[in-house]
Amino acid sequence: MKKLSIYFVLIGLVVLLFFTIVIGVSVGTLRIPFEQTYTIFVEKLLNLEPTNVTYSGVVWKIRMPRVLMGVVVGAGLSLCGIIMQAVVQNPLAEPFLLGISAGGYLGATMFIILGSGILGIVSGFGLAFTAFIGALSAAICVLFLSSFRSSMTTTKLILSGTIVNALFTAIANFIIVFSGTDNTIARVTYWTMGSLSSAKWDNLLLPAIAVCLVTIYFSTQYRTLNAMLQGEEIAITLGIRLNFYRKVYTILVALLTGILVATCGIIGFVGLVIPHISRALVGPDHRKLIPVAVLIGSTFLVAVDILARTLIENNELPIGIFTAIVGAPFFAFIIIRKDYQFKE
Repeated sequence: MKKLSIYFVLIGLVVLLFFTIVIGVSVGTLRIPFEQTYTIFVEKLLNLEPTNVTYSGVVWKIRMPRVLMGVVVGAGLSLCGIIMQAVVQNPLAEPFLLGISAGGYLGATMFIILGSGILGIVSGFGLAFTAFIGALSAAICVLFLSSFRSSMTTTKLILSGTIVNALFTAIANFIIVFSGTDNTIARVTYWTMGSLSSAKWDNLLLPAIAVCLVTIYFSTQYRTLNAMLQGEEIAITLGIRLNFYRKVYTILVALLTGILVATCGIIGFVGLVIPHISRALVGPDHRKLIPVAVLIGSTFLVAVDILARTLIENNELPIGIFTAIVGAPFFAFIIIRKDYQFKE
């Protein structure tokens, strides 16, 4: 596929994201006309009194935080997918597939069940902190298993991720069954399917800051990421401290994944699908790939969330269902295209 001009792609994606945001705050149980949404934006920017208090309240208090959370989470998950694929040099890598999301799920479950005890001393950031610890633990386990007594291979990496994913999920479910109450079980069930329904202005700040800072940092790391993607020998030849950067990048991805999982639960396959779509548009150069993937990921998740809360009238479906419906066939397509073999 012929690669498009990066400037043309970025401008087009920004415009597409803007229109997706407008649609996102306009549709729902209460449908707001687009011209009214535009008027509400103008009134807010100019600090004017709202002409329609009901519409303005729905847009700014309910839908805008949710749409912006979709923008932030979509960008963060896409970035995590790109970084993990470069770190392990595997086009099938992403936090969900490698068990990192399951680690975050376990950490969040432990905080929800035990949060009123010792972990309560870090209330406020406690949920994000425990999700980060769980995500980091899962990442370390996967890297250890896939490189134990031999070099890391694609098959070992995927199998290690599957093992860690199953183990951490099983432990979380065990804790829920034996320690959970009706309320905590219902709350934890939310994490397993992913949702943006809890998005508020109050809990938007932390993931937004985390995604912005990590995106800025990795945007400066494009040379190292490009070298990693070319293979270990080339990276070492260029004088890159491969093990050092692998650890730093993995910790940052685990941190970001933990914060996102703590905010909206497990939303799989975004980190797998979006990087490949982005590479098809602008190629593998991370200087172009990162901003493009961030914009596509944001647009994708906002669009999927619109579908999840409007497909069935007066009933909202978990967003993780729709990302899996899109991601699972795409995952199978990649395996077929890459001539995946069980034995090397």
